[in-house]
Amino acid sequence: MKALLPILIALPLGGALAAAPAPKYAVADIPAALREGAHAVIRADDEVVTVKSASRLVHTVHRVITVLDNAGDDLGRFGVSYDALRTLSYLRGAVYDANGRLLHQLRAAEIKDQGVGNDGVNFMTDVRVRYADLRQPQGPYTVEFDYEIVSDNALFYPDFQPQQDEGVAVQAASLRVSTPTALPLRYQERQLPAGAAGTHTTAGSQDIYEWQLANLAAIDDEEAAPPLTDRTPAVVLAPGSFEVQGHAGTAATWQGLGQWTYDLNAGRDQLPPATVAKVQALVKDLPDARARARCVYELLQGSTRYISVQLGLGGWQTFPASTVASSGYGDCKALSNYTRALLAAAGVPAYQALVGAGPDEADLRADFPSSQFNHVVLCAPLSTTGRPDTLWLECTSQTAAFGYMGSFTGNRHALLLTPEGGKLIATPRYGTAENRLVRRLDLFLDATGEATATARTLRTGQEQDLYAALLHELGPPDQKKYIVDHLRLPTFTLTKFNLAATSAGPLPVVVENLALTLPGFAPPSGKRVFINPNLLSRLPALPAQVGERQSEVWLPQASLHADTVRLHLPAGFHPEALPAPVQLSTAYGTYATQYATLPDGTIQYIRRLELKRARLPKTAYPGYLDFRRKINSADKAQVVLVKTES
Repeated sequence: MKALLPILIALPLGGALAAAPAPKYAVADIPAALREGAHAVIRADDEVVTVKSASRLVHTVHRVITVLDNAGDDLGRFGVSYDALRTLSYLRGAVYDANGRLLHQLRAAEIKDQGVGNDGVNFMTDVRVRYADLRQPQGPYTVEFDYEIVSDNALFYPDFQPQQDEGVAVQAASLRVSTPTALPLRYQERQLPAGAAGTHTTAGSQDIYEWQLANLAAIDDEEAAPPLTDRTPAVVLAPGSFEVQGHAGTAATWQGLGQWTYDLNAGRDQLPPATVAKVQALVKDLPDARARARCVYELLQGSTRYISVQLGLGGWQTFPASTVASSGYGDCKALSNYTRALLAAAGVPAYQALVGAGPDEADLRADFPSSQFNHVVLCAPLSTTGRPDTLWLECTSQTAAFGYMGSFTGNRHALLLTPEGGKLIATPRYGTAENRLVRRLDLFLDATGEATATARTLRTGQEQDLYAALLHELGPPDQKKYIVDHLRLPTFTLTKFNLAATSAGPLPVVVENLALTLPGFAPPSGKRVFINPNLLSRLPALPAQVGERQSEVWLPQASLHADTVRLHLPAGFHPEALPAPVQLSTAYGTYATQYATLPDGTIQYIRRLELKRARLPKTAYPGYLDFRRKINSADKAQVVLVKTES
């Protein structure tokens, strides 16, 4: 000890031991109201957008998230994408314990970097992702990330929406945008709480916009709720004037945005003479425009395949049609451009259209012109027998039905690209007349309670979308496995199954045939047998609302389900009691059932359920809950059979 004293005394004060960083982000500092119902809390989401010019902007983000339990663990890792037009300047991170003490500072070697694609779908892309994983074995813990993106793609400004997951609260968040006065900011405030509107100041030649959010409680995962992007506070940004790799344009109007995209691809629709001659030979005996278009579409589907191309400006500028003609592949832009050229050779004019695609994609915000699109389709305004007849084509699929958009691009708006600029138009609407499920089921019961059943189900429109994917993307064994996994029956064996595609006029149809054995289906109870004839169409009830409803009621798809069940009785049994008919008519839809004994002794059960497409206030949820409860109750109704006395 005496030998150590001179050494310690000789060291400068504070140099003997490095001072530990002061604790920060302690869990105890989170208000109790924010922890309630939350799996994670965003402690800070501070974002700065600096518009340098019409072609460049810088986006800087500081984000701190406290993970409270395992359900919030995904927020303990973070990734940011970049590409040829978006440079990642840095990515830094750290993780803290529940008391706010630093556990670990992210090292450069721990940051992973990988490309996106080159997998047969994203075949040509320069997009990469840099990501880090700071998850801990157990919570609570806090992660902190900082990064900066320099973007030379000023068509897209970043959006500000800190609350992007259910079960995540926000303690504090801020957005600051600085832009030259000559480049006015376009923005739209959505779902902001009272008093959170932005402020606008001017400093020299710069306009400064700022927003502050605080103490946002976690959003519950509610039944029949709109997409989360429509439910949490957001500020959406967009340019007026912009430039991408020397191509200048305006996004202030739909006409201007469509004009930029049209001009970017102008002149890239020239086909080789041999391809033109081939098309003209195929359609020469087809005077009707729709018939010529169908012939061209079948040629497209039989000779091309889809890949994704995201190479700099290639995310918006198409391959020339001649390239697709020689290679046989392209992305949505290239294939729709190629199809447009083929149709032109067949004497059918058509236009490309930008659309936000996806089964759960909400419609675009028509009152805020901006790039809200991720897909390109084709629109051909035909004139058939003197009447307007607009044809829509999905050009990326080898199996899509001619003229059918479905749940991927139907029931929304698209931006038509014309020589005069962009025009917002509606894609095809699919309602109860198109989205149908019609089933005939025969149920055969024997005296011991064993049963067999056969069912033929015809699905049209959006009701067939999933089954069309099963048919075209999976082999019979996997199709059968899917059906077995989704039949809500206690005990059964699937003895026969097949899917087949057909058509019903302009709509695609998938027909499903199956046969079942049902051991112990309806064992006798004394001299009576109780049977629920609704074997395959029971609609589950919804859980009761816990607490006050937060969201509107969103019913995104209209449909009609019609079931006819014939119950074939064993010898010596007759119906003692049939359920009373049910009739429901509501703002959410209609429901009806009826039972009858037919002359041949079989019992017929008819069920009809029509669901409406609607967006209703949150006060409508109790009524919707009651509607579903009554349907569930009626779907469980039983026929009572009694054995005839000998």
